[in-house]
Amino acid sequence: MSTLRLVAVGWWLQLKMRSRSSFDGLLSIVYPMFFATTIFFMYRENGDEAALVSAAVGASCMGVWSAVSTTASTTLQGERRQGTLELLVGSPTSFSLVIVPATVSMATIGLWSLVATLLWGRVVFGIPISFDQPLVFVVAALVLAFSLGLVGFLQAVSSVRYRSAWALGSLFEFPVWLICGFLVPLSILPDWVRPISWLLPPTWGVAAVRDAALGGNAWPDIALCLLTGAAYAVIGVVLARRLVDSARVNATLALT
Repeated sequence: MSTLRLVAVGWWLQLKMRSRSSFDGLLSIVYPMFFATTIFFMYRENGDEAALVSAAVGASCMGVWSAVSTTASTTLQGERRQGTLELLVGSPTSFSLVIVPATVSMATIGLWSLVATLLWGRVVFGIPISFDQPLVFVVAALVLAFSLGLVGFLQAVSSVRYRSAWALGSLFEFPVWLICGFLVPLSILPDWVRPISWLLPPTWGVAAVRDAALGGNAWPDIALCLLTGAAYAVIGVVLARRLVDSARVNATLALT
């Protein structure tokens, strides 16, 4: 119970701070809508209503990943600049339990972008967005956000030694959109890309959200999204422990 309370309080604190940040809060909602607007114009020209609805769902999920990709990579760099990284590492609490709430809070902000993008498509472009399974859609969206938060945790600990970590996060943003099926079906991608996409939680999360909206069976994809996200979390915990131990031995945590 104490661990759950720690994670919950950390998540709520990080969510409040990031919601008041112009970059992490407002920009994380507005920025994906520019891409969504372009996508809506492109798909509307095709005249296929089903494809337009599918694109709207995929575009809304883009905001969740955008809120995590760049920001997660710079999380520990920000703590280092503020002089608090040493305090976090030296605290009696596991370092991983301190970082996970921060990256999950980023994905939570991305859910606001998901809702805003769907409303934008419905109100401005008149896309007939409806949810065949509303409750399953909510579950799928929450699982997607949580799994992406775990991916962000791995990004955060992986980029702690890179001074230009924000560039590393931006590098992954657009390829993930493409190879995880946010906007284009995986069936039209080269065969060698598909095994890579199967290893990424967004692939299953987006598929689950789309199935819930359009009437498919979303539960297998929800389970795979959770499973792959948990795998990234385990890798992140092991890596974080190794990096912290190395930094303590070599006195390289601050990198100053």
